[in-house]
Amino acid sequence: MHKIKVPASSANLGPGFDTLGIALNIYDTFTFEEIPEGLEIIGCDQHYNNEDNLIYLSMIKALAEMDYKISGVRITVDSDIPISNGLGSSAACIVGGVFGANELAGRPFSKNDLLKIATDIEGHPDNVAPAIFGGLVVSIMDRVDVIHNNIDVANGLKFVALIPNFKLSTKKARAVLPKKISYKDGVYNVSRVSLLISALSNGKFELLKYGLGDRLHQPYRGNLIPDYEDIMAICQQHNALGTFLSGAGPTIMALTEEDNKDFVHDIKDDLKSLINTWEVKELSIDFEGATRIEG
Repeated sequence: MHKIKVPASSANLGPGFDTLGIALNIYDTFTFEEIPEGLEIIGCDQHYNNEDNLIYLSMIKALAEMDYKISGVRITVDSDIPISNGLGSSAACIVGGVFGANELAGRPFSKNDLLKIATDIEGHPDNVAPAIFGGLVVSIMDRVDVIHNNIDVANGLKFVALIPNFKLSTKKARAVLPKKISYKDGVYNVSRVSLLISALSNGKFELLKYGLGDRLHQPYRGNLIPDYEDIMAICQQHNALGTFLSGAGPTIMALTEEDNKDFVHDIKDDLKSLINTWEVKELSIDFEGATRIEG
């Protein structure tokens, strides 16, 4: 029996579209056990209890890369990451599947190898890279290679996830994006992501409100989220250092200083007046990434 714990992840961080991602301390845990034959999936919705399950498909793809065959498998899922809310639930399933395969095959592959397989499945590395390595990760595709680098984040920062009671499909969120952008908007995002990374690294958190600016995806995806602009304004009123859309949304992430003790309480009160229900979850960075749990 092999148990894998995978953190949630928040991609883009505003201007770092399809490039930046950070691991956060919400977790899915997956247990893999070889059985004589067939497929058993325990702990997930009946709709996903079949061979189209993303965990299982990812495991099978990874096993094929490892040239390892199994007759049957039992997968047990203990999930805390919200589904289709912009917190990397799909990436966690993919990473869980490829890590589970690696354990079943006797760990022939490194984390870099598993990143390549996970990226092939996901299509881009911005969520799977932090889910594998933990922390803040910048990742790019260079032809068939996946290049990544972890970035140190200064102490004193708190992540507050505003998670609504509705979902937003990544397909729909992709469909609203423009096919072309202006040179001016491209320069805008390059300058903001550069400032963002430097501010996170050296702790000049007062610059985050500038560094989190974006013109590539948030102005378009925000229109899909009821009360989006109002929520952004509410966060600013309560002294958030900055806000951004987590992945494709609809979760909105606010950054605050660790000693801002009133933010969570105050924001909860203001969100009660909105159309939808919003859960407020205080988070911190996960620095380990996907891990094997002993025992």
